[in-house]
Amino acid sequence: YGQAQAQIAFDESNIEAKQAELHAAEVNLGYTNIIAPVNGTVVSRSVEIGQTVAASFQTPILFLVATDLTKMQVDTSVSESDIGGVKVGDRATFTVQAFPNRPFEGRVRQARQAPVTVQNVVTYDVVVSVDNREGLLRPGMTATTRIIKTQRENVLTVPEQALRFRGHGLGAVKPAHRGAAAATVAPRAASAADASSRGRVWVLRAGAPVAVPISVGLTDGTSAEVLAGALHEGDPVIVSEVTSDADAGAKGPAPSTPFRLFRVGGR
Repeated sequence: YGQAQAQIAFDESNIEAKQAELHAAEVNLGYTNIIAPVNGTVVSRSVEIGQTVAASFQTPILFLVATDLTKMQVDTSVSESDIGGVKVGDRATFTVQAFPNRPFEGRVRQARQAPVTVQNVVTYDVVVSVDNREGLLRPGMTATTRIIKTQRENVLTVPEQALRFRGHGLGAVKPAHRGAAAATVAPRAASAADASSRGRVWVLRAGAPVAVPISVGLTDGTSAEVLAGALHEGDPVIVSEVTSDADAGAKGPAPSTPFRLFRVGGR
């Protein structure tokens, strides 16, 4: 009888040991279930089925999960010469290569302080928040961003290429009378934020180029605002000279003027 009691106690201890091993195996099995800490969309997967994953000093990255693809951000680089005018809340527009003819809009959410230096060129990271409810934007897209510091409506503009045209060989042409500026484009009341500068454009009048001095206001890298000057909307300004048959169109009729023209416009 005593031997039977000892055998029962031995078997019960074996059962408890096996139950402990089973519990440990169930715990380890639970570790094989990878559960995302947040709800979202899997953007990328860094492992394959059957691959052994071991965590040592650094936790391995298995998946990249985006919580909400309807709200995205654009990380853009701004040069040190322009970062002084960027502030949180500024309006920004950008385009992506997938939709080159469609501008997207956002707002500056953050202008970071840490400089980024690449080949002695210093830039600063600026984060632009974007509404992506249509789902057109995807992570990793390349964006060309423009941050709008100041905006004006219904102003007279000329292309910046016309301001860079020097008119070599046209020095004998009589410039337009400076007093005519006030009669054509009335100078706008200047504020402390205005940074106007003097410039000159060449206008084709009566078949001859005429130099017209103007005051230049805001510029976006393509067009410049005209604050004052003897210019009218629709005046043909010279942006360059036709220097070869290829420029003029050798297969077409001869051009009536040896200049490339651009009509002054407003926006």
